[in-house]
Amino acid sequence: MGTEKKKVVLAYSGGLDTSVAIKWIQEKYNMDVIALTIDLGTEKDLKPVVKKAVKTGACKSMIIDAKEVFVDYFIFPALQAGALYERTYPLATALGRPLIAKLLVDTAKAEGACAVAHGCTGKGNDQVRFDIAIHTLDPSLQIIAPLREWNMTRNESMEYARINEIPVDVSTRNPYSIDENIWGRSIECGILEDPWAEPPEDIYKWTKNANDAPGEPTYIEIGFENGIPLTLNGQETDGINLINELNKIAGDNGVGRIDHLENRIVGIKSREIYESPAAIVLHKAHQALEEIVMTKDTHRFKDMVSTHYSDMVYNGLWYSTFHQDLAAYILSNQRFVVGTVRLKLFKGNCIVVGRKSPLSLYDHSLATYDTGDTFEHDAATGFIKIYGLPTKTQAQIQLKALKTGEVIPSIMPPKVEPTDVMEK
Repeated sequence: MGTEKKKVVLAYSGGLDTSVAIKWIQEKYNMDVIALTIDLGTEKDLKPVVKKAVKTGACKSMIIDAKEVFVDYFIFPALQAGALYERTYPLATALGRPLIAKLLVDTAKAEGACAVAHGCTGKGNDQVRFDIAIHTLDPSLQIIAPLREWNMTRNESMEYARINEIPVDVSTRNPYSIDENIWGRSIECGILEDPWAEPPEDIYKWTKNANDAPGEPTYIEIGFENGIPLTLNGQETDGINLINELNKIAGDNGVGRIDHLENRIVGIKSREIYESPAAIVLHKAHQALEEIVMTKDTHRFKDMVSTHYSDMVYNGLWYSTFHQDLAAYILSNQRFVVGTVRLKLFKGNCIVVGRKSPLSLYDHSLATYDTGDTFEHDAATGFIKIYGLPTKTQAQIQLKALKTGEVIPSIMPPKVEPTDVMEK
């Protein structure tokens, strides 16, 4: 009786890299490949992808609908945190990786597999995210990364697919590598690797060119509670429908395109193109609401936390205790982020035009210069005197040292004489 083959669970998207990986793993490791497709929200029908995996050589093909978990436990917490990597990228792909890793580990345990595999390259971010997450969740699992091991170019991978009759949807004329989930699309490779070249229009699928967007602005209102969006134009909706609707509305108005030259984990700079209509709108609205309900110190400290949170997600540390510590602060920080934001979408622009909250710190009677002003103007004189006392004291004492040459002069501007102007 022959020995049963070992099994490996492959994160399978149906694209070039993972399609080729099935055949390569069988040849290299002599293992049975279980193809696992995770639905994190995509426009394409995934059933043909699952069937394609079996035709390509997988012993079993599975699909898991994880959209709701993705939105509730990954996207919305990141939105609460204000997670924009380098203040630009909404982290769509980066947020999906720890969930995929968790489902890979769970499936490997259920199927009796000793290994998991992914289609990441040896100089990309995703290999770091997958490997760290997998080894954190189950250190005993072997990790196979075909692209990192074979070191083939994209053209060589396409040739390998051709020789082995593996159907793929790319060619030398369409060489782009695309990742997609409900929070955004990422597009790279090909002409996009030239940071001077303008991205060709055909790479975009979710967003109209701003020139082709409607000639009149679209106004929308988004309601938040505890920093989580719950309503769109006054109607309650679940997270999946809200994001899908915003992707459509904002995308039709040309909102959502990102051209980012970002710093990868592995130390190189990479030009990435993203489409994230809903993410851009929701982050803009969330930021506007925070501004009206948070004190200056709270808002500025939250901004620092957002930077660390974004780096943590981007760098693949989702399952770290550092993430738990940051998340605890975010949950506390978002208690008062309640209210509604009105935005105008027009020709590629997303503009906040209104915000309101029952917990707003904006007091009209204090801010107005019109009738009803309750600000104590007389108190300003005493405030300025006390607030400026350190500067006044320093000037009185240390300017004397400047005059005597005891210290080097500072950046004091030169004396400027007035010019007489005679009337004609």
